[in-house]
Amino acid sequence: MKLATYLNGMDKMIQAQIAEERIREFILKHFPLARKNGVKPAEKWLETGMLDSLGILDLVQFLEQEFSLQVSDDELLPENFESLQAVTAFVRHRCAGSQ
Repeated sequence: MKLATYLNGMDKMIQAQIAEERIREFILKHFPLARKNGVKPAEKWLETGMLDSLGILDLVQFLEQEFSLQVSDDELLPENFESLQAVTAFVRHRCAGSQ
């Protein structure tokens, strides 16, 4: 079952927590520097070298599959994908807009 289907109708605070945890798990699984240093909510991934542009594309693909989103080229902005906080906020905003 897609996570977006599961989250539909849940309390928004719980949705955000679950979304953040799923994103954190993905980052830890796929990026060695994240496993080594951990993932802090406000840490800027591109600035620290945790993710590069290809890593962001991998993250976008994960978000599209996991949360049933379609990320447009206009949304591929550094501020949407710079940190765990930013990505979680982006997902929350997009999921809220699709209901």
